[in-house]
Amino acid sequence: MNQNLGRIVSAVMIDENDHDYFVQPDRDGQTYRLPKEESPQVLHIGGSVQGFVYENENHQLQMTCQHIPTIQIDHYDFGKVVSVRRDLGVFVDIGLPNKDIVVSLDDLPTLKILWPQPGDQLLMALQVDDHDRIWGKLADEQIFETMATKVSPKMKNLNVNATVYRLKITGTLVITDRLQLGFIHPSERDQEPRLGQRVHARVIGISSHGSLNLSLKPRAYEAIDDDAKQIYQMLFHAPNKQLPYTDKSSPAMIKEVFGMSKGQFKRAIGHLLRERIVSQAGGQLILLKEVTAHE
Repeated sequence: MNQNLGRIVSAVMIDENDHDYFVQPDRDGQTYRLPKEESPQVLHIGGSVQGFVYENENHQLQMTCQHIPTIQIDHYDFGKVVSVRRDLGVFVDIGLPNKDIVVSLDDLPTLKILWPQPGDQLLMALQVDDHDRIWGKLADEQIFETMATKVSPKMKNLNVNATVYRLKITGTLVITDRLQLGFIHPSERDQEPRLGQRVHARVIGISSHGSLNLSLKPRAYEAIDDDAKQIYQMLFHAPNKQLPYTDKSSPAMIKEVFGMSKGQFKRAIGHLLRERIVSQAGGQLILLKEVTAHE
């Protein structure tokens, strides 16, 4: 197995043509093509150079000195998914000029609907198999725990951006942009996010393990539409948080007071009732709880 692939190595120039230098590392005797425009200096026979070595998309051994990826053997970083092949896996851009790295379908969710899609991000390193093929190696939970930062109780109810890194029956594991670990219970999402998907979540608590409990569901205030928000605001500012209008009020009165049709009004009231924000009793619309953008 070629021990140099996926690593930064030092090599000596042994030959050249019009477009490339040909270099050899000391320890493996393999010859790598180094495009002259990527060399840090003009090389002569016996001259030393250092760069990242890999097999390009044409199955040629190549060195690059200008496009050194942060993702290497035993070096983890996020790469962006650029394409999907159902019979192979997903291709990830790690910054090489002529090579994307495959994460094998064997390392992806059983359900293909949960596979990463173009634009998603995966934390990975590189690994080389017995046939000298370079693959993406997904970070395990120990890697995420090692790189994680502490969370603060003051984060409750804040919004965070995060990336999904593990899918479990018990819920979804994510890491935030500030490298805090988070967990999304199935009850706190409408559908299961994909591996590698970017999500916008709300902190609803801190777990006993020191990670964030998150929700992908909107706050009650965010979940209601404009008509419902208008009714809510009028209730909020009304004396005793009550208004003498219900879904039994006349269309003319509703139009005059709220500027909306009876159908719009009933739909909005229905939404508020389902969210248990209001109730109706004795011909009154009653505010049950206050919801704000900070709830």
